Amino acid sequence: MNFPYNLPVLTHRVEFVPAEDATLFASIPAVPAVFLLRGEDHTAEPYISKTASLRRRLQRLLNAPEERTKRLNLRYRTRTIEYTLTGSDFESGFLLYQLLRATFPQIYAQRLRFRFAPLVKLHLENAYPRASITTRLGRRRGPSFYYGPFPTRVAAEKFLSDSLDFFQMRRCVEELNPDPNFPGCIYSEMKMCLAPCFKGCTDEEYRAEVARVANYLDTGGASLVREIGTLRDAASANLEFENAAAIHVRLEKLKPVTSQLPEIVRRLDRLAGVIVQTSPEPNCVALFRFDSGCLAGPVTFSIQPPDHTKSQSMESRIEATLAALSPAKAGSAFETMEHLALLKRWYYRSSRTGEIFLADDKGVLPLRRLVRGIGRVYRGEKPEDTLPASPPAVS
Repeated sequence: MNFPYNLPVLTHRVEFVPAEDATLFASIPAVPAVFLLRGEDHTAEPYISKTASLRRRLQRLLNAPEERTKRLNLRYRTRTIEYTLTGSDFESGFLLYQLLRATFPQIYAQRLRFRFAPLVKLHLENAYPRASITTRLGRRRGPSFYYGPFPTRVAAEKFLSDSLDFFQMRRCVEELNPDPNFPGCIYSEMKMCLAPCFKGCTDEEYRAEVARVANYLDTGGASLVREIGTLRDAASANLEFENAAAIHVRLEKLKPVTSQLPEIVRRLDRLAGVIVQTSPEPNCVALFRFDSGCLAGPVTFSIQPPDHTKSQSMESRIEATLAALSPAKAGSAFETMEHLALLKRWYYRSSRTGEIFLADDKGVLPLRRLVRGIGRVYRGEKPEDTLPASPPAVS
């Protein structure tokens, strides 16, 4: 079989002899793992899965078959067992994805049941840009910007609709051919659109409005909060109290819109950070990094510093460990969508294990928070109470 992707190497390999199964099962640890079962014909499809207890799962698959049962049994088809121990369900899921993608390039997506992350797309390739919701990424080097991942399409649509109420960018989806005789739409009548469709504004005015929307999305709403706050303060300083009160009401309406934005929602080319998970290695945690939404890892981080690094601070050791882990580079937009789907599936889970730490808009990680988070994950403590997400800083 020819694989288009590098096949991840599983760290353990043992021969399976049915007559010696009791000895084998006793030697297999009862911990989470990703495993692969092969028969004598190495060109045949292997059985690949993940499990929370490797010993229990192998016993179920490889014990002597019971009578009158339809349970899958591979006892007489398996000759080798390959596996890698994992420290968390997130690590198992990421390794399983890599293994299935390399082994079954045509059908792995169906096996994993991907639900691609909803994103806000700012269509900057259009002469008159607009925004929409999508689950598909376009050309990686295209001019458009993508923001996400959102938990659901409904959440993304609500955020975008509520946000556009504060701007005058068009919401129609047609390709515009501006005509002064065009009657416009309800949004232009309500002064909620600059109406480029009938030349209700100049092209420069429309581009300036699009730039405001882009800045709003880039900063998680912070740019508009500042803009409205400045207008309110100026009106108050000029003793225009009624106008200041009206502007303040507008600011109050904006707060619930920005507060509904999850912390992880960023412009995709700036979505970077570190995920901390438990490790199968003693006295260690597993670190994953993601850059532009693409995952890489794990790399093992030892809680106790080696002798040659005892003089280094925890922050320095973390930076050195992450520097040794090359950033993931997706081969295609579709691969990026898959990584985002894995990230979204874990991040929005109600019983999420592990912690995530996002880099700021300059790519700088919150190292002190990361140190404390590593300690909590290692000790099995709950994550720190998450405060309402603050938008990324703006330079």
